[in-house]
Amino acid sequence: MHFGRSRSNAAEFPAHAEISGSVAKKRAHRCHRKVVIYEAFVEGKLEAPKHLARTVHDLYFEPKYEEFRPRTIWSLSNAFTSAFKELDPIPQFRATAKLGEFLEARFSQAF
Repeated sequence: MHFGRSRSNAAEFPAHAEISGSVAKKRAHRCHRKVVIYEAFVEGKLEAPKHLARTVHDLYFEPKYEEFRPRTIWSLSNAFTSAFKELDPIPQFRATAKLGEFLEARFSQAF
């Protein structure tokens, strides 16, 4: 009877670790995006109406357009700006004007 890893298992371990690392990274990115949306609306760090939080969340995690499916900062920004289209022109302009600075503050440290 043999306990421990055999040579064949040892050879497979790096691939398993890489897959696990990839999954963990995706979960971390997903959680970070949720925190960004939370900070924007619940903590009020973005000058935008709180009722748009669900819309931004849905547009980011279940986008209507294929181009927005990749989980990038660009697609998160598009989720915000698409939700802002529900606003009257002046509040829409104000929210959009503040968005770049808000997102940059959250993602400049991540890269």
